[in-house]
Amino acid sequence: MKVLIVNKSTNPAPAYATPGSAGLDLRANLTGDVVIKPLERAIIPTGIHIQLPVGYEAQIRPRSGLAAKSGITVLNSPGTIDSDYRGEICAILVNLSSEPFTVRHGERICQMVIARHEVAELVSVDSLDESERGSGGFGHTGVK
Repeated sequence: MKVLIVNKSTNPAPAYATPGSAGLDLRANLTGDVVIKPLERAIIPTGIHIQLPVGYEAQIRPRSGLAAKSGITVLNSPGTIDSDYRGEICAILVNLSSEPFTVRHGERICQMVIARHEVAELVSVDSLDESERGSGGFGHTGVK
């Protein structure tokens, strides 16, 4: 599958780190450092614009190393980039640690996974079929 890309940053284009990687690493496109204080969030631009085929989305996900080592993750994860979006891809980073975190230009801040999706046809009905679970939610299956 081909994905069209415009890279308006001074960073290399997104790339898979290894042949088996599911996500492309995205880098911060900054003119100066951004400090994210504990429990604060920041929108970090990447300078990347893409055009996906219809039926695909790009999912913006955290990088495990940043999460494990520094407590930095992506809010609304995974964030969805729709096939008709042409704007700059940005990552909403949050600092869940007790220490400030500095984001620097060129730093790998998140990953982007390209995934196929279906378009559902919603059909209005008066009732739904019964199931073993029923309407139990939020931890319901772990109660047994």
